[in-house]
Amino acid sequence: MIALLLAPGFEEVEAVTPADFLRRAGLDLRLVGVGDTLVEGGHGIPIRADLRLEDLDEEPDAVIVPGGMPGAENIAASQAALSLIRKTHERDKLVAAICAAPAVVLSQTGILAGRRVTCFPGYEDRLEDCTFVEDRVVVDGNLVTSRGAGTAAEFAVKVIEILLGRDAAEQVHERTLQGWSLARG
Repeated sequence: MIALLLAPGFEEVEAVTPADFLRRAGLDLRLVGVGDTLVEGGHGIPIRADLRLEDLDEEPDAVIVPGGMPGAENIAASQAALSLIRKTHERDKLVAAICAAPAVVLSQTGILAGRRVTCFPGYEDRLEDCTFVEDRVVVDGNLVTSRGAGTAAEFAVKVIEILLGRDAAEQVHERTLQGWSLARG
């Protein structure tokens, strides 16, 4: 099971694109509301989460953290969310974050130390003890980071590749992204 965290003010593209792509790939993705099950995104689009974070009763195989403001700050303010991210990382499971989330959320967990990461332009100054990289999607061990809404599809395909392999990622790519090359990232 993959948990995708939603908090008020999340960036809709960075949440819905990975959710859609991972479900297309056949993965058990759950939208997990930080606070409530009806969560309004940063552009006023409400999304109904599958469950609330406090009702999550199993350890996920991966955690995905969308950016957006104040969504990333709202996730960073949740000790339960930070704990889930830390525990997932400590179990050597995948943690993936996009846009402001690597700098605003993951930086609060201590899991970025010594890692190569990327984030939304202008948030690099919030990154400590790691190496900032300007690539659109960066993979370092069990950590995937990406730049923003414009990279959400590449980010989602990379997560699928890590979880299910290149063939599964290529199948989703072919069905959704004919305009860019999977070989690029």
